Amino acid sequence: MASKSTVTTLTIFFFFFIEPKVQSQQISAVDSECTNRWIHIRTLPSRFNLDLLSTCNRYPITDDLCPYLANHGLGPKTHTRTRSWYRTDPLLLELIFHRRILEYPCLTPDPNLASAIYLPYYAGIDSLRYLYGPDLNSSADHGSDLLEFLTRDQPEIWSRRSGHDHFLVMARPAWDFSQPLTVDPPIWGTSFLERREFFNLTALTLESRYWPWQEQAVPYPTSFHPHSLPFLESWIRRVRRSRRTSLMLFAGGGGTSSSPNIRRSIRLECTSINATQSDNKICDFVDCSNGICEHDPIRFMRPMLQSSFCLQPPGDTPTRKATFDGIIAGCIPVFFEDQTAKMQYKWHLPESEFAEFSVTIPKEDVVFRGVRIQDVLMSIPKEEVTRMRERVIEMMPRVMYRRHGASMGLMNKKDAVDIAIDGVLDRIISRV
Repeated sequence: MASKSTVTTLTIFFFFFIEPKVQSQQISAVDSECTNRWIHIRTLPSRFNLDLLSTCNRYPITDDLCPYLANHGLGPKTHTRTRSWYRTDPLLLELIFHRRILEYPCLTPDPNLASAIYLPYYAGIDSLRYLYGPDLNSSADHGSDLLEFLTRDQPEIWSRRSGHDHFLVMARPAWDFSQPLTVDPPIWGTSFLERREFFNLTALTLESRYWPWQEQAVPYPTSFHPHSLPFLESWIRRVRRSRRTSLMLFAGGGGTSSSPNIRRSIRLECTSINATQSDNKICDFVDCSNGICEHDPIRFMRPMLQSSFCLQPPGDTPTRKATFDGIIAGCIPVFFEDQTAKMQYKWHLPESEFAEFSVTIPKEDVVFRGVRIQDVLMSIPKEEVTRMRERVIEMMPRVMYRRHGASMGLMNKKDAVDIAIDGVLDRIISRV
């Protein structure tokens, strides 16, 4: 069971879970700013959200999530004096989003007035019992309990638009919820997104497949969660004045196998460069093998601040949290396939602007055709590098998750949650 401190965290969260819903009733239904923007938060039994947090240390194969429930999912602070930096676990995005949407100005207690219905179901956390726990062999059942509730408790809310106006956050790659229902014996993942009844809802995932319409990838949470505009502006000034003493950086693991792959090529190129460069100014490498960087941003943020380009090769899946860590550090991302970001985060990183803030080098060119990453990056004029870094800095607010309870000044800058909500509403309105 969870510790006493975890129980306290859940109690505090429950207070915020119910309090803003009272405030939302005071919002006038004639407020023109909320036209077509009203959201109703569906009241779900606690077994779909808060109760799941009480089992945060039940799955020994995964990390103990309990310490990272602090600050409504932002995690503990990196050090006592900070106001913006936390040891955030991306798998708790469902909790972070739930807390933040309670501050959305256009909440309504009446589902009939709402353009969208938010389901505060912690699908990623609930999936752990199917991925690692006692329900491993019944993963096709994931979502059955939720569907039964939606179709029996006030069923008219679900049936009104056959789920088209419903959305939820699933803080894992969509592949983890995409096991075909007919596979026997079960393979990795659950079958939540393969259930025909859920085909119409919108799922915000950390990584999407590129064909189902209902999935939309949203940025991985980083460790940077400012609560006021001055703290954001102070960080941006630090990013701008940071001396970029290294051309490129790779922060990650892998690449140690003998088979050709992009991470192996990066390691070999960096090793070769560093063997001949005594000042080590070309390629920096932060080894994050075995998850040692997951809750320790201090390991990689300083090197990112000191590098002009951050290499973002795909790993077990195409996307990387480090993409967004690098953007927060003002480090220009270098991609090796479109599925890493360009085809994923179209709401937050507009596809038409990609060339303005990033570099793309096809991985096949590096792995099989002898193209050196160093040569490509050094061929970019310094003026262009400066311009690209400014565009990265401009993108920073779009991919960060500001702290709940932020100042009005910072709330006027749309962050990852605001952009996700706008995208959900636009998608639902266009379909219904």
